[in-house]
Amino acid sequence: MMTQLTASDGHKLDCWMVPAQGTRRGGIVILQEIFGVTDQLKGVAARYAKLGYDVAIPALFDRGERGAVIPFDQGPRGRDLMLAANLEETMRDVEAVVQALAATGGKVGVIGFCWGGGLALRAAQKLDIAAAVAFYGTRLPQYLDSPLKAPLVGHFGTKDDHIPPEMLDQAKAYLPDMIVHMYEAGHAFANDARPSYVAEAAELAHQRTAGFLEKHLA
Repeated sequence: MMTQLTASDGHKLDCWMVPAQGTRRGGIVILQEIFGVTDQLKGVAARYAKLGYDVAIPALFDRGERGAVIPFDQGPRGRDLMLAANLEETMRDVEAVVQALAATGGKVGVIGFCWGGGLALRAAQKLDIAAAVAFYGTRLPQYLDSPLKAPLVGHFGTKDDHIPPEMLDQAKAYLPDMIVHMYEAGHAFANDARPSYVAEAAELAHQRTAGFLEKHLA
């Protein structure tokens, strides 16, 4: 269901919440691509809720355009909203969701995709979380200014033109503790609503993510 949270600066943002099924293991924040809180991401939330996590997807475009959900074939519009977002404000929104999940008990992890993958890396540097997972995180160079505070896994495609090898090598050199898995795939290989989807790579990445989070959130 959609609820509303308040960031530390008073900004109110929408947040899609899915309660844990069965024995609760902790909380997971899912950080969006440049398309907003899509039905596809809600499906990812349901997947992790079935594993026993309270899952939340904050609407990170709400500061610029409230309720914005961008069709997958309108990438430039989503990119413009992403570029207009202020990183510090966005991280305040993420922190509000982390705190809301932590308040119900247990540890909190973060999973991000594309733009959200880079933000997941940032969360591992700046926020009080137990672990973070970045699926093909973009804009990596802007985050290479702080060490990791939390364990981080990155899932990247070998044919991802958004994240060239030299960019990923730079990130790995700066963050030597980041665990990196590579897949024979391009960008957005885990999004099952887009033509870029590679089922085998996506399933392996989600299996690895589930094991990683179980280890660090238990």
